[in-house]
Amino acid sequence: MSNIQQLGGRRRRLRKLVRRLGVPRLLGILVAFILVFNFWILPALTQQPVVITMLMQGQDRANWAPFFQEFNEKNPDIRLNVVEGPFDSNLVENLYTSAFLLGDSPYDVLNMDIVWVPKFAAAGWLMDLTGRLPQEQLSKFVKGNIEGSMYQDSLYRIPTTSDAGVLYYRTDLLKQAGVEPPETFEQMVQIGTNLQKQDAVDWGYLWQGKQYEGVSAMFVEVLEGFGGFWANPETLEVGLDRPEAIQAVEFLRNTITNGLSPRGVVTYGEEETRLLFQNGGAAFLRNWPYVLKLANDPASDVRGKVGIKPMIHGQGHPGGSALGGWGLGISKTTRHPEEAWRVIQFMTSEETMKKFVLSTGLIPSLQTLFKDPEILAQFPYFTQLFEAVQNPALRPPIAQYAQASDVLQRYLSAAFTGRMNSEQAMKAAAQETRNILGGFGRAPVSQKSTPAQTVAVSS
Repeated sequence: MSNIQQLGGRRRRLRKLVRRLGVPRLLGILVAFILVFNFWILPALTQQPVVITMLMQGQDRANWAPFFQEFNEKNPDIRLNVVEGPFDSNLVENLYTSAFLLGDSPYDVLNMDIVWVPKFAAAGWLMDLTGRLPQEQLSKFVKGNIEGSMYQDSLYRIPTTSDAGVLYYRTDLLKQAGVEPPETFEQMVQIGTNLQKQDAVDWGYLWQGKQYEGVSAMFVEVLEGFGGFWANPETLEVGLDRPEAIQAVEFLRNTITNGLSPRGVVTYGEEETRLLFQNGGAAFLRNWPYVLKLANDPASDVRGKVGIKPMIHGQGHPGGSALGGWGLGISKTTRHPEEAWRVIQFMTSEETMKKFVLSTGLIPSLQTLFKDPEILAQFPYFTQLFEAVQNPALRPPIAQYAQASDVLQRYLSAAFTGRMNSEQAMKAAAQETRNILGGFGRAPVSQKSTPAQTVAVSS
């Protein structure tokens, strides 16, 4: 068929279409097509994706990298830009703080430690997420993680991972000694001391005594185990100079003076204690769940010889594990709150979090994943970890937490190193904490006390 014949055929079909639809209707269809193309199709083809920026520690960034790539592939209208931050979480907090104090933060989504929430929320740096998730979905998260994500009854963070202080013990040594894992501090001291006398280990108990946030997390567990408390977030009452708190400090001091713990423990953090335990140097260790995977590494001296359980306690008191973990919030200054929320929805979905746990072994924030058969087949100890996160010893969710923790760290260090006795240190810590909280929480009149002695403790 010639080109002239083809053109004639098209003209006849066009005339037939015009007669059938009518000129007005045909023009309307043409105008509608032009509008759809100009306002929907063309912008979709030419518009650049919205960039959502977040800051994340190096190892966390590496763990999440495959999921960031998956998000970008599934959401072509958003490009997730993840900036690598320092390993030290205190430095990450300082970067966030500096960014907000200087003006608009460059970060749209904030990856936050649980203890940062009150400070950031009180300063007005976080978007209120209350109502973003229905109560049915919120109830699927570990209760303590949601409580730690709130400030003054409003939700500011959606948890991604849990963390809880736990007690590690040498299963082989306890089996040889014919004893069960301890339930109380007293039992642990007795077992550890006996193993030292038998030259089975150099040290009975390792814990974090270095002057940093880790010592606050460790101490809040011992404090809970002796029936004490740090600060009540509702009344701002301070309990650091109560007998229970002084007893908790004395217990830790005695582990050093009696040789159950090394004198160097006052300079040890998580990694120093982990390495010493992993090299076979101790019977018991207080640390975080990440240690178990490393302790069972082929190069570890204690591979296959390590048990784990929730933190122990004093006689007649319940135990509690310091709850840690990370979660995501939205910067109040973001220009793209809905896109930022889509990032959080993806990262905290059950599907994503299950794949994340299976690939990293990190502790989930969703209760259902602690009982997932596929996860338990790979990480059977999650049963014990679930018990730990269900009984948390929360660090007080107060806006002044950073200052209060700094005070506690300094005076604990003074007590552990012998620069002050336990009672002096705790009375001074309580007084400074009350000053930070505005003078609230005085010791009850029924408690016999003397004026707090303020002693300068170097930071």
